[in-house]
Amino acid sequence: MKHSYLTAGMTFGRLIRVLSRNNISWNLKTSGRILFLLQSSVWSSIFATVEKFRYGKLIKVMPCPDDPVFIIGHWRTGTSLLFKLMSLDEQFTAPTLFQVAEPDSMLTSHAYYKPVMKTLVGETRPMDNVRIGMDEPQEDEYAVFRLTACSPLEQLVFPCREEYFLEKFAECKTLSKTEEQIKTQLKFFFTKINYHRNGTILSKNPFHSFRIRMLMETFPKARFIQIHRHPFSVVPSTINMWDILQRENALNNELHKHGIAETCRVMNLISENISAGTAALPEGSFAETRFEDLEHDPVNTLRKLYAVLKLDFPEGIEIRIKEFMAINRNFAKNKFLLSDSDKEVIESELNDYMRKYSYS
Repeated sequence: MKHSYLTAGMTFGRLIRVLSRNNISWNLKTSGRILFLLQSSVWSSIFATVEKFRYGKLIKVMPCPDDPVFIIGHWRTGTSLLFKLMSLDEQFTAPTLFQVAEPDSMLTSHAYYKPVMKTLVGETRPMDNVRIGMDEPQEDEYAVFRLTACSPLEQLVFPCREEYFLEKFAECKTLSKTEEQIKTQLKFFFTKINYHRNGTILSKNPFHSFRIRMLMETFPKARFIQIHRHPFSVVPSTINMWDILQRENALNNELHKHGIAETCRVMNLISENISAGTAALPEGSFAETRFEDLEHDPVNTLRKLYAVLKLDFPEGIEIRIKEFMAINRNFAKNKFLLSDSDKEVIESELNDYMRKYSYS
């Protein structure tokens, strides 16, 4: 999907609320995107109405799973690789690309959207070469945005030239009204996923790094895994990702030029939030690992994570992990060149982070 994929799938009422509270730069490109979003929202609303009629009462009385496993950490640290490997374990149920794209009608509309999404969705993600598909595991922040119309992703659709949206989000306390919306809709979404396929919910969402307290209130038996990676890889890759997502989704001309120092500051804020949020968690509720270890020895790295979280490690998964890594052995990572001055900025801003995780 080449354009406006962050917002496509939102129901008509929510889309109108988002559009009405933001400034739009009207031109041929944004007009085309808005027309696409409007027609998409009409179909999403129709299917959502059908789904509510068919499944609404049933989903309402179903118990919500209280023990999800959340993969957190900064973007581009290897959360997707960890997510895909753990998704090979049949004890887990992970949201799919289709489910996060159409969370209001995921139980009803799959067959109708399949030919459409097959045409619109590319074979790989726009920011890297990771394979995607309708039924591939996907980050649930896209569902949060569509279900609540309250997510930092909105600032990629309506960027502010002067502000890095993540820095602003990381420093602000979530409004209680917004927090309650996210709690309610996340429970609703996870319940529907569990209805579709029963299992322990597996979620990958870096934004959840700032919501640990809220998630523990909502899911009392939740467990968390943090993954980290050398900042020389993370920082330029993050900048590239936000630049692409902003460019392909923006509805105004206020594109923000992402910088190294501000990206480093948010890495520090995420690390601080995770440390604070996990400090009071019960034993067996938090584990962490390094991307470099996961890439080098995925089986034993996962064994260690499972042991800390008191999860059963099925022997059959070892074969699936090795097959997955073999298939993706020639995966071409993006390569970014950092100047000596760029490295100095990263080392200066992330000195404590690099020492903490032995990257110095």
